[in-house]
Amino acid sequence: MYMDHAQLNPRSHLDDSPSSSVFDLPVQPVNPSPQPLATGGSSNNSDLRPRTSAQITDTPESSPNITVISGGSGGNAICSAFDDACFVLPVSDDGGSSSEIIRVLGGPSIGDIRSRLVRMIPPVPPNSPLGAVRTLLSYRLPANVSEREAREEWRDIIEGHSPLWSGIPSDRKETIRGFLVYFENEVLKRAHKNFSFLNGSIGNYFISGAQTFFRSLPSAIFLFASITNSQANILPVIVTNHTVTIAAELENGTRLVGQCEISHPVNPSSSIEEDGPEMDAFSPVDGMGETIPHRSNVMYSQMDKDRGYEPLQAKIYRLYYINAYGHEVHPMPNPDFIKTIATSEALVYSCGSLWTSIIPCLALRGVASGIARSSLLQAKILLLNGKNDRETDGYTAVDYVKAIVGVLNSDYQKPSYGLGNASTVYPISAFITHLVWLEGTLIEVDVMALMALGVKSVMVRGSVEGNADQGPRYDADVVRRVLAHILEN
Repeated sequence: MYMDHAQLNPRSHLDDSPSSSVFDLPVQPVNPSPQPLATGGSSNNSDLRPRTSAQITDTPESSPNITVISGGSGGNAICSAFDDACFVLPVSDDGGSSSEIIRVLGGPSIGDIRSRLVRMIPPVPPNSPLGAVRTLLSYRLPANVSEREAREEWRDIIEGHSPLWSGIPSDRKETIRGFLVYFENEVLKRAHKNFSFLNGSIGNYFISGAQTFFRSLPSAIFLFASITNSQANILPVIVTNHTVTIAAELENGTRLVGQCEISHPVNPSSSIEEDGPEMDAFSPVDGMGETIPHRSNVMYSQMDKDRGYEPLQAKIYRLYYINAYGHEVHPMPNPDFIKTIATSEALVYSCGSLWTSIIPCLALRGVASGIARSSLLQAKILLLNGKNDRETDGYTAVDYVKAIVGVLNSDYQKPSYGLGNASTVYPISAFITHLVWLEGTLIEVDVMALMALGVKSVMVRGSVEGNADQGPRYDADVVRRVLAHILEN
């Protein structure tokens, strides 16, 4: 099925009420007047304002509830396409400044969540109070300087002297600074691990400090959203205070540990501390509690991705979670994730890394039955990437569908001892009803084969930026319109 822009009923946004509560999901009713495709939705010019419980309102019925499963960068460009959405994100990324936080402090990865929270801050002028907060929380310490210089800039920030604090109201400033100081305190307790501030994300440090203080990642997300007036509804797929690690088993039996090793490996000698720093003979750290090594401050940019990739030795056979000792575990998903699926009208598997962003949100107990048995889900939509990557080299559209369905039909229960351990195998249409793909995609799409699997295919025109070898990309308007078309039909 081919869909041009003219065939899609355009939907546009109305400005949210400036008094809408931070507790609400985005409230953006349908406007019957068409909008140009170049526009990406309305601009919410609300700034830092006091909010009260009396301002909480119900979401209008005209805006469908959507659950979006996505990673960080892969889904950020189109997140404005979803009027009333709950974003479910993995907590297993071990790259970027998250890798350094995990190495020293442990805990779940918060990089993808911070990226989405920053993206969902309402658009305002940069010189406004909220614009200043956005600038601070999206700021990264320099990567091409000495460690001492990075530490000096960090010290200026936590002491409140940095120009980054300019324009931020004192109540927000002291709240943010308090959790940054708490983060610093936790790092100092582990001074023997030599935390590196190079390329460090201030937003990551703030969320990590709040998560450590509250012992709750959802609480840290709520605090970030409250301070930034964000109406984002973001759920970590697993609620835990422990480090979350994924591993992939290839078809040739090779095991790859960690998202970086699976998706974009870097030089091990520069990113993994095998022996750690030389310790003093009288150090209180005895080394008896060491577990699998974690990567140290992995710096990986979009430019690195655009340079291409080295294919895996074999295709990925399965993905699973492991604990700190390298043993396979079967964690429970965030209960709110399962509840959200049960009340949603549409489920979207977003574009992005299939095996390290989407599938970590599916390879959990109870997710398959939650999707297959939901009586309200009208559509289960896969947004096919514009091209393959290291994880999916050589994949066709059918391979993407079968990979997702294969994971969801796998048994992620604890071993059962006794009778009654039969597992249910669901049909493909129980998990995917529609596949949306881009005109000019570099991935083979066999419409007839998809139809034979019970999956409807819809082609849309995206945008091509730079080199055509990078493949076409989705934009928010295209995604908004195709979702409206699917749900209306």
